[in-house]
Amino acid sequence: MQCRAGRTIAEKILGADAGRELGAGEFAIVSVDQLLGTDGSAPMAIDLFARMGFEEVFEASRIAFSCDHYAPASSARIAALHEKMRDFAQSRGITLFRVGEGIGHQRMVEEGRVRPGTIVAGADSHCVTYGALNAFGIGIGASDLAAAMATGKLWLKVPQTLRIILKGRLDPPAQAKDVILELLRRLRADGADYLALEFSGEGLPTLSIEERIVIANMATEAGAKAALFACDEATREFLDGLGIRDCAPIEPDPQAHYVDSLTINLSEVTSRLALPHHVDMVVPIGEAEGRPVDMVFIGTCTGGRASDIRAALAAIRKAGGIAPGVELVITPASRAELELLIADGSLAELTALGAVLTTPGCGACCGTSGAIPRDGATVISTGNRNFKGRMGATHAEIFLASPAACGAAAATGRITQPKALAP
Repeated sequence: MQCRAGRTIAEKILGADAGRELGAGEFAIVSVDQLLGTDGSAPMAIDLFARMGFEEVFEASRIAFSCDHYAPASSARIAALHEKMRDFAQSRGITLFRVGEGIGHQRMVEEGRVRPGTIVAGADSHCVTYGALNAFGIGIGASDLAAAMATGKLWLKVPQTLRIILKGRLDPPAQAKDVILELLRRLRADGADYLALEFSGEGLPTLSIEERIVIANMATEAGAKAALFACDEATREFLDGLGIRDCAPIEPDPQAHYVDSLTINLSEVTSRLALPHHVDMVVPIGEAEGRPVDMVFIGTCTGGRASDIRAALAAIRKAGGIAPGVELVITPASRAELELLIADGSLAELTALGAVLTTPGCGACCGTSGAIPRDGATVISTGNRNFKGRMGATHAEIFLASPAACGAAAATGRITQPKALAP
């Protein structure tokens, strides 16, 4: 532990929970404010819960299960796993996000389970998402989930913090996805291993909460333990919209110690592309411009909100439709986001153009349900990972890009600069 007067957001959240000052490198047992288990982790956690000799959960209102990775069930075996989750949840009063409700991370935010200064853990690596709302969000394993469901406790090492200073303002069609891809290019896949990323700076207020969610979500691709945004007016307005006013935002101390700092000028960020099969192999989109695409996937927790889908639709609309031979798959992040698209007519327009709509949830992102590409297919996706086999086809090539860039590809049938089809 380093002796110092100032503390980072991560150190302050964990220290407040532990009841003492904590510094990077210290181990602590902390109480969790909310827990999430998905159908990719909860069934195993339920089995481990029983094997550990537990019967009751510590507090049902602080636990949620989500049927999102395999939604709807693609086999009788998966249906049985969903039934196991339903039975366990119903018998103990746990909230269950059922098939079709959407991605667990999106639902956790929509339900107001993520609040500034809280510790939110889940058996899914993308739980770092919750840092967008000034919470300490972390991914854990199924055994940790099982123990935490019974005790409400986790142990962890306090991470060092890397400060990310944001300047300027995004110049459309650049989007939040381009920001995190640029950060991954600079950090590489292990450049933030077990670090907390702390985002601040004069550019922060220019980013919406939805944009911050995209950036926080993919911080785990650089190995980050957590990704925390400072709380500001945008955070408060977002929470107010959920009816949440009793929260305690956490700010870093002026003399907080950072292992390093990195500056991103949002005004200089342009459309980016992650090449197959590495999320950190990032280039300006122009370097792959003209590459034919077979499938365009717009969805996931980094591209499935109504605003993302509308951004893609704007490019398609300007081009006059979807290019012949392109399969455009739309998977809303949640039922609430789907309803927004229904209400404003976007969904009807997309389906009339030939887009394929799939059940709100993780969809094709992890290759367990939804639209799986054929071997040899070229896919451009708003997802967060593109390693071999990620979408269920070992020999497909997956490019990652912003919703605007994916919309441009759907419209032209090729990887295209989104500025060419900007509204």
